[in-house]
Amino acid sequence: MNIALVSLTLLSCCFLVIYLPGCVEEKSLHSPKILLENLSTDIEQFEIERKQMVESQIRGRGIQDERVLAAMSQMPRHQFVNAPWKDLAYGDHPLPIGHQQTISQPYIVAYMSEAAEIDPKDKVLEIGTGCGYQAAVLGEIAQKVYSIEIIPELAQRARQTLAQLGYKNIQVKTGDGYEGWTEYAPYDAIIVTAAPEKIPQPLIDQLAINGKMVIPVGSWLQKIVVLTKTEDRIIKEETIPVRFVPMIRS
Repeated sequence: MNIALVSLTLLSCCFLVIYLPGCVEEKSLHSPKILLENLSTDIEQFEIERKQMVESQIRGRGIQDERVLAAMSQMPRHQFVNAPWKDLAYGDHPLPIGHQQTISQPYIVAYMSEAAEIDPKDKVLEIGTGCGYQAAVLGEIAQKVYSIEIIPELAQRARQTLAQLGYKNIQVKTGDGYEGWTEYAPYDAIIVTAAPEKIPQPLIDQLAINGKMVIPVGSWLQKIVVLTKTEDRIIKEETIPVRFVPMIRS
């Protein structure tokens, strides 16, 4: 005999109706017990995937900074990802976050965070808040994070997510990241998550002496540049090839 699954909406409640020989069983999909069980299962699965991500994608590729590893081990990346992509949140790839922007691949977030050599008392500037994931990782390893996002909708969403997660040491503003944030300069480290064709001079000016900037540079062919500012010169080191969205200006 055929078994048919029929989804009915009745009085704003959703029921799963299972037809079996001789009986009819109805279960509310909105039952608190069912919702809690599903939520618990999802959280456990995300925790497993997050641990696997850190061990295989990050530690396994040579990231050694224990503070970065600890931050990413506890960071709920799935909460920064749009609903259709949550099941892929801990995969080895970037994901779209809307407005033609992306959340960076986990390894790249870890790589840039480690390359900046951030101390617990440091003040950090991030250019390109996006969904707020990189800012949250920085918030775990720095004393204060200032982050600039040019797209208002993304800036507002990042603020909400960071607030929900309890971050009080991260400040997000909508603005042109090319100009930096002079109000709180100089910064001990600057991380840029969009690629200009050349390093913006205002960002160099706002970097503290002995500070580091980690920034992807280029148009189609890009490399991460680690820039160190000393008393008398600027040192630039090209590192790994990457592909970031271009830095846009207002």
